[in-house]
Amino acid sequence: MKELLLVTPPFTQLNTPYPATAYLKGFLNRKEITSFQMDLGIEVILELFSKEGLEEMFSFSLLDSARNKQDGALEVTTSALNLHLDTFSTSSKTLDVQNQTIGCPKFEGSENAKRIFALQQDYIATIDAVMLFLQGKNQNLARQICSFNFLPQASRLSAVADLEWAFGNMGIQDQAKHLATLYLEDLSDFIVECIDPNFGFSRYAERLGRSANSFDELSEALQSELSYIDHISLEILEKRLQTVQPNMVCFSVPFPGNLYSSFRCAQWIKKHHPNIKVAMGGGFPNTELRSISDKRVFEYFDFITLDDGELPIELLLKQLQQGTSELKRTFLLEDEMVTYKNNSLLPDYKQAEVGTPDYSDLLLSRYISVIEIANPMHSLWSDGRWNKLTMAHGCYWAKCSFCDVSLDYIKLYEPVTAKLLVDRIEELISQTGETGFHFVDEAAPPALMRELALEIIKRKLTVSWWTNIRFEKSFSRDLCILLKASGCIAVSGGLEVASDRLLQLIDKGTTVEQVAQVTRNLTEAGVMVHAYLMYGYPTQTVQETVDSLEMVRQLFELGILQSGFWHQFALTAHSPIGLNPQQYGVTPELTKITFANNDIAFTDETGIQHEQFSEGLKKSLYNFMHDIGFDMNLQEWFDFKIPSTQIAPNFIENCLEKENPFQVKPTAKIIWTGNAPSLQEEIKTKKGNTFYNTRLFFHTKTEAFDLLIPQDQAEWLVEMLQQTSIFLAKKQSFAAVKASYEKQFSDFELFWFSKAINKLKKNGLLVL
Repeated sequence: MKELLLVTPPFTQLNTPYPATAYLKGFLNRKEITSFQMDLGIEVILELFSKEGLEEMFSFSLLDSARNKQDGALEVTTSALNLHLDTFSTSSKTLDVQNQTIGCPKFEGSENAKRIFALQQDYIATIDAVMLFLQGKNQNLARQICSFNFLPQASRLSAVADLEWAFGNMGIQDQAKHLATLYLEDLSDFIVECIDPNFGFSRYAERLGRSANSFDELSEALQSELSYIDHISLEILEKRLQTVQPNMVCFSVPFPGNLYSSFRCAQWIKKHHPNIKVAMGGGFPNTELRSISDKRVFEYFDFITLDDGELPIELLLKQLQQGTSELKRTFLLEDEMVTYKNNSLLPDYKQAEVGTPDYSDLLLSRYISVIEIANPMHSLWSDGRWNKLTMAHGCYWAKCSFCDVSLDYIKLYEPVTAKLLVDRIEELISQTGETGFHFVDEAAPPALMRELALEIIKRKLTVSWWTNIRFEKSFSRDLCILLKASGCIAVSGGLEVASDRLLQLIDKGTTVEQVAQVTRNLTEAGVMVHAYLMYGYPTQTVQETVDSLEMVRQLFELGILQSGFWHQFALTAHSPIGLNPQQYGVTPELTKITFANNDIAFTDETGIQHEQFSEGLKKSLYNFMHDIGFDMNLQEWFDFKIPSTQIAPNFIENCLEKENPFQVKPTAKIIWTGNAPSLQEEIKTKKGNTFYNTRLFFHTKTEAFDLLIPQDQAEWLVEMLQQTSIFLAKKQSFAAVKASYEKQFSDFELFWFSKAINKLKKNGLLVL
């Protein structure tokens, strides 16, 4: 028996747990509050995509097809599917009997659905092996999958011949993952058409949660019959309720695609376990439900909490156990009125106090790695298991005009120390056995990234990590090299609209020139770069959209950007634009809000139909990511007339030549990341003069090199490398190194920028 059951409702990621419940459980452990967590989404997927699950699904689809064709004939034989969950059965044996009752009618559906149904035995025979492969447990299957005659092929998988060119940089394991993913997507298409139109691997009934200003549509859906997916979800949830026996169930709802299922589950609990209290928190209520007033919502949930969940959950438990009245950022129903209570004077917990996320209880070994498209950054999101951590609460910049900077999850910035972060890294490695980390920051602070990298290297940890950044000038060449040395494999960042006018209007704090230099620094260090791209920003002209595309084309052509994705601008209620729309030339279409309030429909004073650019922007980007189409005129990507770009064809190239490598701040830290050199004295006589030199031999992981330096300077250099070693706690500043040199020699700058030292800088001598 546990006090709390923490649930992530269907569906989020397939490859790794969404971290919210793990964060809460880590905090609850510190408070000695017992809890159990579950990712209901992955459990439903595992149930559905199994041999038994597909047998039942195909049998049900035949019944449903027949029922659609002859409604009355199946009223009795399909009644089992509408019974209470306790007696609900979709076993293949039961359904086979029913099939005999109706005379095995012909399956009805699209040609693609008919093909999948006809190949059902091939799907049933292969599904368990494919799922094991995607879980990393059956890697020898890759060659069979890639043979193209092992998996049954429907519309997505049969079209793979058109994508073979995309496999050039993919190894056989990744190719097989991609093919296996398409195989699952074929089955998903069948489910959407024949079983449940709301199904999706990373979302469920998402449309019901998007811009749902009124609760009416969701309420109507909740009064309808349980869907096939609902039955599976509730069956799993019921078993967990029986074993855990919680006093309260807390649903973490991060996205619109989790909302419907959370309400379905809450509805079930209220009906069959009325003694259990039900609460909702997470990203969706934090952004969308801040002004909720419809009391019907509280027929399903007792409480809805906002923002950081640690203290609100702790106070809710105290109220339930001790009858206290203090609550933190909590909606509830009082006297038949929706009431917001925030009467506790207790401050929220500091990030150092919330503990390390705890992933116990979750089925870590059963998540599946998928590769949907041949996009290097997208594969990171969906492939492999990643421990989720945060370097800092909130955003250190918190100015972007399109972002929810008025809300606490952005506004309240609080970093974690590098030492504590690496403590948590080590704890999670021990707990999960995984050494991959995704830092889920809004924008990771460069100074903290530097300290994190130094601490990782100092402790000699082998990890792989990636995060989101701002493309700001702090990301120098040397910082990028340090990040790579610590295990940083990729970053994503907002280029947004590649226009200096619009970047200034956004208050991004960057320029296109700056972005180009940072992406070059990261790429040359071996860190993959993904850019978030935006079109349709208020006042953006057609010319600026075309010019932005040209900037992006040049970034890809030069190889300093490897991945990207275009998003159309969306107006959100809690952003500076949403709060002051007139300042940005937009007119919001306001409606009465009783439920969700975030995305706002609007008209732009330019009158431009920005959505017309969507297909051309995305098609061109997909080709650029595969090094194709750089020589095409931009007009060729669109089926309507666009103006010619006004950007010079070498604009980005010129941006990369404007840096001054001879400027070094006196406070910059000098760090040697390499090994100690071996020495060899060399004496040379010329015209009666004897010269004493020292040759220093260095070995890196990939090569060997040597430097020939006058003996006295070599002695100083060796000592300096020892004093600036990355493994020493105290770091030497550039000013201190210069002063040390000038005690013995002159012309420090001449020495520091010499060919010999420049070679050393390229192989581990960093200025940070």
